Amino acid sequence: MADNSSSAGTVLLAFALGAVAGAAIAILYAPASGEETRRRIAEKTREGKQRLTSAVERGREAFDQIRTRAAMGEDGL
Repeated sequence: MADNSSSAGTVLLAFALGAVAGAAIAILYAPASGEETRRRIAEKTREGKQRLTSAVERGREAFDQIRTRAAMGEDGL
């Protein structure tokens, strides 16, 4: 079971990093002034951090629920 959670975490991290890289490239290639580009990068970084924090928290909650159910020996996992 540790391998599955590790693999899922790796996939989630890769997805998040890919999304951040894609957003950064899109912003850098969009026609805008330097000041506007920096403002947009800072804004998108804050949004990404909030989304990632939320996703990590949901993942932890799901993992804790599964671990609790497994410890109690519930069927239907």
